[in-house]
Amino acid sequence: MSVTEQVRLKHEPIKDQIGSRILNSKDELLSGAVAGEIRELLEARGVLVFPEVKFTHEEQVAFTKTLGTFAPEMTDKDGDEKVHPITLDEKINPGSAAYLKGSLYWHIDGTMNERPILASLLSCEKPSPKGTGNTGFANTYSAYEALSDEQKAEFGGYKVRHGAWATLFYYDPEPNQEMLERMQAIGDVELPLVWSHKSGRKSLVIGNTAHTISGKSHFDSARILNWLRNWSTQEAFSYSHEWSVGDLVMWDNTGTMHRAEWYDVASGRMMVRTKLEGEEGIQ
Repeated sequence: MSVTEQVRLKHEPIKDQIGSRILNSKDELLSGAVAGEIRELLEARGVLVFPEVKFTHEEQVAFTKTLGTFAPEMTDKDGDEKVHPITLDEKINPGSAAYLKGSLYWHIDGTMNERPILASLLSCEKPSPKGTGNTGFANTYSAYEALSDEQKAEFGGYKVRHGAWATLFYYDPEPNQEMLERMQAIGDVELPLVWSHKSGRKSLVIGNTAHTISGKSHFDSARILNWLRNWSTQEAFSYSHEWSVGDLVMWDNTGTMHRAEWYDVASGRMMVRTKLEGEEGIQ
């Protein structure tokens, strides 16, 4: 029998409502033999942890491609896809470190896009000191499913305005006007508060790009959106990953919020990321 015929996905839960730890070897993962099972488990669990798998950059790209359509962020001089470095240190990442400050607050990537990315895969090259620099995740499928029938009926009728510009006010309450207008130029979109997925499941579309519920005052919008964030990020639905060198964590961006937790930018913390193209719009 071939390797692909013998291999099955080996995993264990991290928490009841979110997260599973994958126990397969690097070779088994790179073979693509368990790619379908990984996709199924990702949708069910929200976050998958591959502890100290220690992919090289090329292996992380190759592994990502076994799971779906690779979403290129960077290419090398030959035009080949490569990983994207993630750090808040402006000395290392001067082009986007300031923008990445918004990642310190709960969000979903790509709410401004026609189809938000399906998943991100983040691996650790250098962690910050223990007790800082974790990455937090919150399962918005589980958060929605735990709502009362009355709440589901109410929230299911809401549309919410989203804009990348709204993230500025989380870390800079009095932003530079040029920066504000540059981020507002990215656009502002109206999305359902509840995402009805092709799978039949539903999740909440919230986070730091959400700023106003259509038809409601800023006062009421803030109250409702703040409640929903607190509800969705409570202990039962959330998981904070403490990084070790070589860890890779993959999350379902369509039903999971995430955030980087505070760390000293001078610590040298360095992650590298790959992504999977989105496969459905928010409806």
